[in-house]
Parts: sequence; structure tokens; C-alpha cells
Amino acid sequence: MAFPVIKGTSYILINAPDMVLHNGTTQTSEKVLNPNSEYLKEVPNHLRIFEDFVCYPPNQTYIGAITPQELSQYEFPWYDKKVEGATRQGKYGEIMPQDEFIGLMKISDTFDLVKLEKAFSDHIKEKLKIHPLIDDNLIAKIGEGEEKIEIEELIREQDAEPVYQNNQVIGCVKRAHEIDVNLRAHTIFENLVVKASGVLALLNLIHKNKIDANSIEYVIECSEEACGDMNQRGGGNFAKSIAEIAGCNYATGSDTRGFCAAPTHALIEAAALVQSGVYENIVILAGGASAKLGMNGKDHVKKGLPILEDALGGFAILISKNDGINPVLRTDLVGRHKVGTGSSPQAVMSSLVTEPLEKAGLKITDIDKYSVEMQNPDITRPAGAGDVPVSNYKMIGALAVKRGELERKELVEFPQKYGLPGWAPTQGHIPSGVPYVGFARDEILKGKIQRAMIIAKGSLFLGRMTNLFDGVSIIIEKNDGKIEEEKRISEEQIRKLMAEIMREFASHLLGK
Repeated sequence: MAFPVIKGTSYILINAPDMVLHNGTTQTSEKVLNPNSEYLKEVPNHLRIFEDFVCYPPNQTYIGAITPQELSQYEFPWYDKKVEGATRQGKYGEIMPQDEFIGLMKISDTFDLVKLEKAFSDHIKEKLKIHPLIDDNLIAKIGEGEEKIEIEELIREQDAEPVYQNNQVIGCVKRAHEIDVNLRAHTIFENLVVKASGVLALLNLIHKNKIDANSIEYVIECSEEACGDMNQRGGGNFAKSIAEIAGCNYATGSDTRGFCAAPTHALIEAAALVQSGVYENIVILAGGASAKLGMNGKDHVKKGLPILEDALGGFAILISKNDGINPVLRTDLVGRHKVGTGSSPQAVMSSLVTEPLEKAGLKITDIDKYSVEMQNPDITRPAGAGDVPVSNYKMIGALAVKRGELERKELVEFPQKYGLPGWAPTQGHIPSGVPYVGFARDEILKGKIQRAMIIAKGSLFLGRMTNLFDGVSIIIEKNDGKIEEEKRISEEQIRKLMAEIMREFASHLLGK
């Protein structure tokens, strides 16, 4: 079977300190419930500067500048550690400062809803001129800017969402409808954040992997936001709107939603579409969620830590027809949390891990690396959630012991041998298995590992529609180099075949 392959990846981060304070749900909720709280007064003192954000070891891991193994060498906790000589560029992507990202939001705005001050517009156009991925055509979309008094009036009289840089209003996002809550300024702001960060991820995918943008036929966007209006609240389409800005002129696309598990759902969907022959090149991607900035900020401030959830995350992955070289996605070995699976940890992990392995006659220890909920423990441990990846690896290891595939004494070493340290920002969907795909591809191509399993888990109950849990998994495997030849009948072959049939039929008639 000619399985589809992973042909390229990109991972991007945006440092968004002002958005933590003014757009993160934890902080905006606090402003409503307790506007004079000590926490809100303390937040500005716990925001990192861009240089510290860039040097932070998990962030350098996310963009591929250091490996997960190298991250493990840093003594935990990591918030006070720095990667020496770190830059904003990594093998897989980049780290963008907030001011440039605001410029990219304006570039991504096709309805003139983003209004930026003239001085800021001039500043950011000059700054983006040296960005390798932002060409003159994109920069021209920023325009000349607005007078400060006009922006203040939009905020005061039309409920526009303020846009901050260094805690100063430098622009706003207008509402797109007077009464539709789905098109209010706050929602438009969040949607433009998703779109712009998705654009950055796609541009990096194209650039870092030397991809012809016009070869991309389909895009699947799998973040946690949904755009629409009062008549279809989540109609979409982020995917196609992102492809448009990134110059993928021959692509179409759609959005896939599944809370935290959506990226791996999208990975499986893309693989199936490529394998079926519907499309040859599909990109799955996601932008970041401004609502989740500073989500655990109260715990971080209480413990005297910087607010570590100051990052918008994004990624893009290219799934293509089998080329005999790149790692394959085993579409025949997909794990799924079924409606009847239940929510116990053992039941969940069995459905996602052991069931697909049994189809192939593989043991848990036949997978070299598991990537599941790669949340950064620097963020989750102070918030009381523990080390999420390690907890998952302990469950997988316990299953291996129960199945007789691992000695009990080996259980303590299982997380380190078969697992990975968490390095992804807690953006919901971003940590869900996919942060390792780039590293897995490289390690398989270099012969360091043969197989990896990408596991996603999600919380469907967040939508208040069901109490069900969610999860899917898929195995990435070394390519065996064999490509099935397509057996297509040419027009000439058809004519010859028809001629032979007619001759046989004529002979039959004459014989009668």
C-alpha cells in the first residue's frame, strides 16, 4: 500500500505580552469580576521581554533550534535558563515579536477592520521590509495608517477592540456588524490572530521546505476558533483565507474542529485524502489562540514566576503522495477513542495505543517515541496539573507491563526512553502530538528511529454538548522505498482493446 508521506513541517511562535493583559480570557474576566485586583496590578511586572522569550529553551525547541534531547539536558525548571546564542530563527520556523505580528494582522485583514496609527504603520512597514517572508505586495496591505483621534473615536463610540504595543493603544479592530455578536470586535480580533499566525506558519512551511506554493491543492485548518456570522456561527473558512494571503492560488480547503485533538484528526484526514488520490499535496495548519494567553497566569504570579503563557503558537505540515523517501503515515494503524470507550485513563490509552498496535502485531515497545500532550511542565506544574507528558508515558508504560511487554523494573525508565519532554505552549490544540512531527521526520530520515506514534486527546465536554472524551492516534514509520505503480490505461490502449473486441465479435458473427 502506498501510504502518504510527511514532506515538510513548520512551527512558529509569537511573543504577545500586551495581548496577555488585554486579550487573554483569565485577565479580561478578572477585569470584569474584580477590576481592582492585585493580580491585574502585578501582571505587567511578570511579562517577559522579547529577548528572554527567544532564549527560553522550550521556545527554541518548538522552532527546531534545539532538539527535545538537548532540552532535557537543561536543569528543570527552565524559566530561568537561557539557550546561549539563541536567535529568532530555527530549523522549522521562527519567533516573531508582537509589533511585527500586529502588522501581519493588518496584512491578513481583507475587510479593512484593523486600524493602525500612522506612526506605527510607518514603523512596522520599515521593520517588515527586512523580514525574508514578507514581500512588498504584503507590506503594501498595511497602508498609510490612521490618525490617533480617529482610532480613539472608534474605540469609544463603536466598541472597537483596542490594539496595544508597550501598553499603549496603537490601533484597533472594528466590529464587522452592529448587532451580530459573532462579528463583534473582540471576536474579529481573535479570528484575525488565528488567521495571521496561520499565515506565518504556512509562509514558513513554504520557505523552509522550498515548496512551490501553487503545488498545494488543499488546506485543512485545525485550530480551536470558529468564524461565521449569526446565520452560521462556525461556518469558516480559515483554511482558504490563510491560503489566499500565503499565495497558494491553486488551493482550496476547509476547517476541522475537535478541540485539543483536532490537529491529529486533521493529520489523519489529510493522509486519507492523499492516499485515496483526491489530492497529492495537502497542508494541515493551525494558528494561535489569544484567549488562552496567560491562562494560568494567577498561579504563575502567585509563585513569583514570569507569565509563561505569553506565546501564540502555530504550525503547518505538508502531507504528500508517497515519494519512496519521506516517512509514511500508517493510515491502517489509526487509534480512536470511540463513543463507547469510556473515560478511564486505562480505557482511553488502550483505545489510542494498544488497539492500533495489535492490528500490526506490534508491541508497545516497538514504537520508538510517543508524542502525546506535549505541554510544557514549566507552565503546568506551578498550576497544579503536574508534568502532563510524563503522566501519559507512565500510563503507556503501565499498559506495557500489564501486557507482559515490559518488565516492571523498566517502568521507571519508560518516560525517558520512549517519551519526550514537553515543550509546547498551552494553546489547547498546539501541544496535541503534532509538535514532534518535525523531529520525528528528521530522526526517521537519519535512521535514528523507525516508528513514532502521534497521540491526541481532547475535551469535548467544553462545548457543553456531551460529556464524552475524544482522542485519535496515528503511527509515523520509515518509508520502505517501494512505491506502487499506478496502472492507468491510456487512450491508445483503450482503442487497441476496443479494436480487438470488435474483431472477435465480427469473427463470431461470420462464424455463425
